Amino acid sequence: MFKNEIANNYDSWYQTPLGAFVDLLETSTALELFSPAHDLHILDAGCGTGNFSIKLCKMGCKVTGIDISQDMLVIAQKKASQERLNASFHKMDIYHLDFPDNYFDGIYSMAAFEFIHHPQDAYNELYRVLKPGGKLLIGAIHKNSAWGRMYEQKGQQDPSSVFHNAALKTTDEMLSLDPDHLLAMRGCVYIPPDAVEQSLTLEEEKRLSQTSEPAFIVALWYKP
Repeated sequence: MFKNEIANNYDSWYQTPLGAFVDLLETSTALELFSPAHDLHILDAGCGTGNFSIKLCKMGCKVTGIDISQDMLVIAQKKASQERLNASFHKMDIYHLDFPDNYFDGIYSMAAFEFIHHPQDAYNELYRVLKPGGKLLIGAIHKNSAWGRMYEQKGQQDPSSVFHNAALKTTDEMLSLDPDHLLAMRGCVYIPPDAVEQSLTLEEEKRLSQTSEPAFIVALWYKP
């Protein structure tokens, strides 16, 4: 579980030039794969401080966010309330969702599966609460990338790091969750973690995509 100090400082990274650019790349990739229609009821699983939930709300979705960190959820609810957005947030274990079968029109989980040690169990539970005809999108840090190696090293060296107990995923691990219902998989964030501000451009991202491993993997499944 994220400690209060981590929760309070979580959003600060997204306010840096690098964090904002990474967020732009991850968000655009996710929404290119699955851009929800207005009025859909969406589950944001592992919502953290609600950054992606708020984006979905502004697209006209009704959003339910869940997370295991109460500190994160307090921040998420405050942010959504300040903007008067249609979102509710609940403390909940992704392995045991307190929702009936076939409940949500669509599901997103952005930057949460890298902390899930039993991904198949979590996937199965998300799939259970997805309506037939719905789509499930998962985005996670790619283990076999410069960013993945950096985060793993941080976790090994610093027991207080949020990545100390992380479980980063490979492309093959993501594929294996449900190959029969996979619609698409795409990578993004080819820029390195030590990129200077001047190199944070879409042109540089595109150039590096020819030679580098993506730092973030986004996969999309459907439920027939």
